[in-house]
Amino acid sequence: MRTLFSTIAAVALLGAMMFLQAQAPQGKGGGGKAKNPPKNLKVLEPANFMATMQTFVPALGLEEKGGCNFCHVADDRSSDEKPQKVKARMMISMVKEINAKFADGKEHVTCYTCHRGSTEPPTSK
Repeated sequence: MRTLFSTIAAVALLGAMMFLQAQAPQGKGGGGKAKNPPKNLKVLEPANFMATMQTFVPALGLEEKGGCNFCHVADDRSSDEKPQKVKARMMISMVKEINAKFADGKEHVTCYTCHRGSTEPPTSK
């Protein structure tokens, strides 16, 4: 149970980090719409969700664990079939909530804060 909660917390932190990065001010104009707009987004912003998603790979050490396919179904990225994706959403929301409590508006907590490059955050015993 502790490992499950730790995993959920870490994924949420990573998600929050990604969300905050996506919220960074952007210049006007330039860039067109994506050819395939994202489907089934529930916690990330469509404008820069891909940049956010790309930060999950190093923060969770997913290079050797299938990369994006660790959380996503390969032929349908919008599917919620994998429990890892559902946990990731919870973790993203958690990180957003934690960072929202800081008055300075800065990102204090990210997925890497707990995960340190692992899908399960290391814990001290």
